[in-house]
Amino acid sequence: MNDGSVNVAHSGRSQLVGSCATVGIVGCIGRNTADRILAMPHFSARDGTDLAYHVFGEGIPVICLPGGPMRDSVYLGELGGLSTHRQLIVVDLRGTGQSAIPENAASYRCDRLVDDVEALREHLGLDRLDLLAHSAAANLAALYVARHPERVNKLALITPNTRAVGIAATGETRREIVQLRKDEPWFAGAFAALEAIVAGNATDDSWKAIEPFFYGRWDAAAQAHQAAEDTQRNTQAAAAFGAEGAFDPQATRAALAAFDAPVLLLAGETDLNTIPSVVAEYAELFPNAEFVVQPEAGHYPWLDDADRFVATTATFLG
Repeated sequence: MNDGSVNVAHSGRSQLVGSCATVGIVGCIGRNTADRILAMPHFSARDGTDLAYHVFGEGIPVICLPGGPMRDSVYLGELGGLSTHRQLIVVDLRGTGQSAIPENAASYRCDRLVDDVEALREHLGLDRLDLLAHSAAANLAALYVARHPERVNKLALITPNTRAVGIAATGETRREIVQLRKDEPWFAGAFAALEAIVAGNATDDSWKAIEPFFYGRWDAAAQAHQAAEDTQRNTQAAAAFGAEGAFDPQATRAALAAFDAPVLLLAGETDLNTIPSVVAEYAELFPNAEFVVQPEAGHYPWLDDADRFVATTATFLG
């Protein structure tokens, strides 16, 4: 990007093997795919599109929105075991996972997805909901809050993308954050690739070379998680997600300033995608926000330290 920024929209990778504790359905990773599809609950969007969701765990539900943008929710797994504390309702956004492809591709635009979240709330019979969103889905969550503030009890934004509120990192601040990884054996090549991206000279190889920066540990599990990305993203939907008209940062900021419910904003200490200083600035938009930086974590903090991630999010959600 010639403006000195890195436009990265990562939001999760691969299948995470979790406990198979589900309620009423079989939506667990590791089951036969056919069984998973047959047992998966669905609801109808307002335009008639058939949308799917997965249920993990028991207790008070938390609606979980996957990022990408427009990724199969499978990459979230059970969020490191958060399902042992709360029931996770994990949504496949339209055109992803087991949800149907809509007739109108323009309905992939982020602001238009708000109606899908509201339709799910109505389907579940919830007067108010707890909402958790990862990465690009934080934009959708912010727009939902702006439109339906009275429906949200608690909001958790995990390594959130900040496009909906007009906050962006610079190339220089991204260079600074990656220096935390300078002792890694892969650092030299990854840093050279980042410099090429910031200078506007990116190639496909450049983007691949910086992948380790999105994980706190570039081990076999992280590499497998990353490798699954291409098969999990609806590229047409991703292109439409942020189309012209999707975001009005000034209006969204004003709405969030009036939202007084508890909000958790969790950043990964080494996350290149959404650096901690950006998340801290985002937190200042809310009157009742808690800002947490998970040490040695990247863009997927439930992978880097599941126990710490679950302790933080479960304590906040209650």
